[in-house]
Amino acid sequence: MTQETTVQGTVAEGFEPVREEFAAFVAGEREDYEGQLCAYVRGRRVVDLWAGAGVTGDSLYALFSATKGAAHLVVALLVQDGTLEPDRKVTYYWPEFAAEGKGALTLRDLLAHRAGLVGTDTGFRADELADDRVIAERLADQRPFWRPGTAFGYHALVIGALTGEVVRRATGRTLQEVYEERVRAPHGLDLHLGLPEAHEPRFRTVRPMLPTPAQQAQLDAVPTGPHTLASIAFNRHGAEPTGLESLPNERLIRARGPASVGGIGSARGLAGMYAAMIGEVDGRTPLLKGDTLAEFAQIHSTGYDLVTRAHTSFGLGFQAVADTSYPFLGAGTLGHGGTGGVQAFADPHAGIAYGYTRRRFAFPGAPAPENDRFAAEVHRAALAG
Repeated sequence: MTQETTVQGTVAEGFEPVREEFAAFVAGEREDYEGQLCAYVRGRRVVDLWAGAGVTGDSLYALFSATKGAAHLVVALLVQDGTLEPDRKVTYYWPEFAAEGKGALTLRDLLAHRAGLVGTDTGFRADELADDRVIAERLADQRPFWRPGTAFGYHALVIGALTGEVVRRATGRTLQEVYEERVRAPHGLDLHLGLPEAHEPRFRTVRPMLPTPAQQAQLDAVPTGPHTLASIAFNRHGAEPTGLESLPNERLIRARGPASVGGIGSARGLAGMYAAMIGEVDGRTPLLKGDTLAEFAQIHSTGYDLVTRAHTSFGLGFQAVADTSYPFLGAGTLGHGGTGGVQAFADPHAGIAYGYTRRRFAFPGAPAPENDRFAAEVHRAALAG
């Protein structure tokens, strides 16, 4: 069935084609589609759209791995301060990490998904995945799945816990606390690493993917051995296999906000965070200086990803989305998608900050394919302005 809900929200002059593209997409979707699209250009919000029954621009959604963008903005701020140094060994901050041959790994290689520490031999319980400190403690004792620094693979459920433990050791505060104090609260962002109970009524629970028969055949064709690196990285091999679709529907996950996958927010929150990262918003100085932004956006790992078995590119904690998804974006674009279909990024050269959320888990996952259309229209309108 097609969507009859009217697209709501506003666009700035010159960005009408973005609204038209969003409306055209929504019209072809199931009638229960829900989603939000927001973009800033040079610090000004130019796109603020949403669609779906009961949805507003203030509705909150699971961000899945788009959470990693918020987490690694914290790391970038601490590097900028001089509190963290990317080329120091992780053990300088976290001595216990040296176990099982991991002692030579630098923070830079950890951020670039080169640690070989994508999970544990026996997997995590659901309550452990909600607690970054527990994840970090277990991984400190884990033998890596490849020699650290020699290759890379997506540390899907654990990278935020690993880098977060470095943050905690260096500052005495959790990554979530630093994010709240230095990023979310000062900028009034609807992007939470730990959703307060008072905001629970705005949360829209994740709905499961509904693949067509052809899409299901594609999913069934993907190798899913219980002890592959992908199964370990996505915690499908232990006694309590993780269902990604339902993970953020657990209040414990939302309340604690694990830094790899537990963020809750809106498209406004995502786009607003990236806008504040790269430029002046409402008179506030950009969060990151040019040199810091360039270092974290610079590609550190590119090529065959041992976990996803596909071409991937990472900067420091961020995905190099211009390489992997949107070749029309500028060099130095950085961001992070989420497996349910969420996407967020910043293109510093064009001054674009982009955020997209949706409620139903998308096929094939991250990012949802409609982002190709939306991002291209935002980029086209921004350059024409």
